[in-house]
Amino acid sequence: MADVKLERINKAYGSVEILRDINLEISHGEFVVFVGPSGSGKSTLLRMIGGLERITSGRLCVDGRTVNDVDAADRNLSMVFQNYALYPHMTVGQNMAFPLEMAKATKSKIQARVGETAKLLQIEHLLDRKPRQLSGGQRQRVAIGRAIVREPKVFLFDEPLSNLDAELRVQMRIQIAKLHRQLGNTMIYVTHDQVEAMTMADKIVVLRAGRIEQVGAPYDLYHHPASQFVAGFIGSPKMNFLDCRLVEATREGARITLSDGRGVTLPVGAIDLPSGSPLVLGIRPDDFVPPGANRDELSLDIVVDVVEHLGSVTYLYGAVGSDAIVAVSPSNQVRGKEASASIAVAPRDCYLFSKDGVAFRREGVSERWN
Repeated sequence: MADVKLERINKAYGSVEILRDINLEISHGEFVVFVGPSGSGKSTLLRMIGGLERITSGRLCVDGRTVNDVDAADRNLSMVFQNYALYPHMTVGQNMAFPLEMAKATKSKIQARVGETAKLLQIEHLLDRKPRQLSGGQRQRVAIGRAIVREPKVFLFDEPLSNLDAELRVQMRIQIAKLHRQLGNTMIYVTHDQVEAMTMADKIVVLRAGRIEQVGAPYDLYHHPASQFVAGFIGSPKMNFLDCRLVEATREGARITLSDGRGVTLPVGAIDLPSGSPLVLGIRPDDFVPPGANRDELSLDIVVDVVEHLGSVTYLYGAVGSDAIVAVSPSNQVRGKEASASIAVAPRDCYLFSKDGVAFRREGVSERWN
């Protein structure tokens, strides 16, 4: 195992800045996920850690050693790619043995490590097959096995499940999470899929346009997003955002009104803004309840466009005024193709953001703020 530390890391291609002022500490044995939209810089950051991209400026340390100018092969890191990168002319066993052969390991060590790793990944029966004879999930396990045999300090995963179908993705997510518990190695994982990030990570790093937007445990990012961007990116379906205005800020919270005049007082921290300032109200789709469930609730009437019945849950897609909205139908109360529905939300379940996207801290919510 090893820790990884990034200090003021920057990456540019000529005048084009890709990553800016990245500061991050990854502890021994952590499973850290880089997540963000396409073009946010997450794969570039991973490749710089792995030594496949040069760092423009800043300092990268692995296990206390500065590795900016250390070749990828000498960093003792293993990388698993999106496209598996298996040698087609070699068997599974030969693919897994190759890194040890290049390191001049003895035959007995190679046989032992390949055998142990194949058993760990449940691919012993595939050792004599060629990659073309394997399914996508089997190929990915071979690629992971090839990384494991080297006994690296850190595992790097670059969107390893994006080529798999939905069912295989779930299976491999579980496999990688179990692998992390068994091996205890530091793992850094890149994905654009926030579900993968939420279910696998000890710590999530949310990237946006080459900068770190927020770092924290999945619970913290979900319940205490630092910005409207993080709130909208973490969670599926994503958070609803409704335009509103500040009526007044008191010690009890912030009194706001929506465009239709409905108002509610939200338990948030101090707001140093004048009355009438534009704000954004955030509500997660699964926080809606039937009207009348809470004394101080905010009730809403949705003009419903589409109803999705998914068995255990029903989603309503529509609008409140001019704002699009998605809601979990409380108690699956909507059965047909109703044109409207009434729902409500408790003030404690609401989020509030400034017009430029900064989150106001919520009061009375379990504190795990990073």
